[in-house]
Amino acid sequence: MLKQRFLTAAILIPLIIWGIFKLPVAGFAVLLALFVMLGAWEWTRICEIKNPLLRFVYLLLFGIGLYLLWKYNDPGLILFVLALSLCWWLCAVVLILAYSRGQDYLRGHQLIKALVGFVLLLPPFMALITLRSAPAFGPAYVLLLLLLIWSADSAAYFSGRQWGRRKLLPKVSPGKSWEGVAGAILAATLLAIGGAFYFELPLLEFVILAVVVTAISIAGDLTESLFKRQVNLKDSGVLLPGHGGVLDRIDSLTSAAPFFLGGLLLILGKV
Repeated sequence: MLKQRFLTAAILIPLIIWGIFKLPVAGFAVLLALFVMLGAWEWTRICEIKNPLLRFVYLLLFGIGLYLLWKYNDPGLILFVLALSLCWWLCAVVLILAYSRGQDYLRGHQLIKALVGFVLLLPPFMALITLRSAPAFGPAYVLLLLLLIWSADSAAYFSGRQWGRRKLLPKVSPGKSWEGVAGAILAATLLAIGGAFYFELPLLEFVILAVVVTAISIAGDLTESLFKRQVNLKDSGVLLPGHGGVLDRIDSLTSAAPFFLGGLLLILGKV
């Protein structure tokens, strides 16, 4: 399994970095939309939408949403979508904590879970497009976010395997530990220090943002684990050997990207 993870990452990461820096904004948006649509397809499994026509309609609605976010990507819409995403992730944290105490509020609520897919996947699309295209940011900021997520995920995985003793939320995700969380935050802090100097960002504010983004990225991971447990799925799909599906690979990013963009806007005084 570990060998497959490394092999898949070794193929995907260079392609992703190439896409971030070499594709025009429109090409980057198309590539990103492809990943989102694949994630939406996997989400229909989590929602237990089995009717092919309903799955097609769901994907069509997602495509319309992606187009509207791309076409009308103005400051007002960006702030609205970021606020919507913030509200969802606050709700998600409540759901995670409730599930860990034996209360499963969304089991069987197919329509609600289908709607959740939109607030789960559309805001990170908008956030990444904004980071890539806005004059105040650019491709390097997209890479910085990905490095933050990748380093935190890797540190959590290896520190959890090496020293993990105290489980984080075993009913939601048995493999995660507080030691893994500590490793993730340490890695994110170190990367944030380097990033703050490179991008000439306020050190303390950016380190705090990195820690918050890391914490909410863990919530994104836990949220997907919760929904998969509701329908007895180990992985969201099989597209990425060693990683599962697209959602399994971008679950942290779905929550981290909107918070990262929102935090940068606050730090730079853009809101």
